Amino acid sequence: MNISHTFPLAFLRSAALVLAVASVSPAVLAQATTAAPAEAPASGQTADIFVKNITADLISTVRGDKAIQSGDLRKAIAVIDTKILPYVNFQRMTASAVGRNWRQATPEQQKRLQEEFRTLLTYTYAGAVAQIKDQVVEFKPVRSRPEDTEVIVRSLVRGKGDPVQIDYRVEKAGDSWKVYDVNVLGAWLVETYRSSFAQEVSASGVDGLIAKLAERNKALAAKKPS
Repeated sequence: MNISHTFPLAFLRSAALVLAVASVSPAVLAQATTAAPAEAPASGQTADIFVKNITADLISTVRGDKAIQSGDLRKAIAVIDTKILPYVNFQRMTASAVGRNWRQATPEQQKRLQEEFRTLLTYTYAGAVAQIKDQVVEFKPVRSRPEDTEVIVRSLVRGKGDPVQIDYRVEKAGDSWKVYDVNVLGAWLVETYRSSFAQEVSASGVDGLIAKLAERNKALAAKKPS
């Protein structure tokens, strides 16, 4: 199985760009070029403000870094490591993507799966952050109750071409929030991976899936920016 076909890069890059630019209101987007970087998401805030704060901070950083704009992968990865990854629940995301096979994996296999999946998405996000330009996002009202611990944050990204529907699944983690899934144009990222992962596990076991992910990550690490 060719992993580059198993995980459509167009979808991945769209999802990555979405996580980078979506869910920021036009006002926040306009201010991002001149305002100081936003503070890290604070406790006690709502789910939509949580996503807006992450986005404003990321946009401010990327737009102010010419190296990232020109395709410096190492700097982009460093930004992803500090601006996005701390606010993503990769354990839940990986377990959901692997599905029922997650429970069959050993603790060591689960650790490796999470590490390789995190690395795959990191490279994907890093390859997309330089695309942050002048997108404008309509941030939709959140329909939730104060006591809800899982919320869907919805938005519509407008730029060149047709608008892109973006939704986020976020969960309450203590006094803060974390993202655990992203929906691009009606397709949830976790569900897209689940089918591909299941096929790989069926063909070559959990270790085979780990090997395929590692192979893909090695190829991405060796790829020079276009």
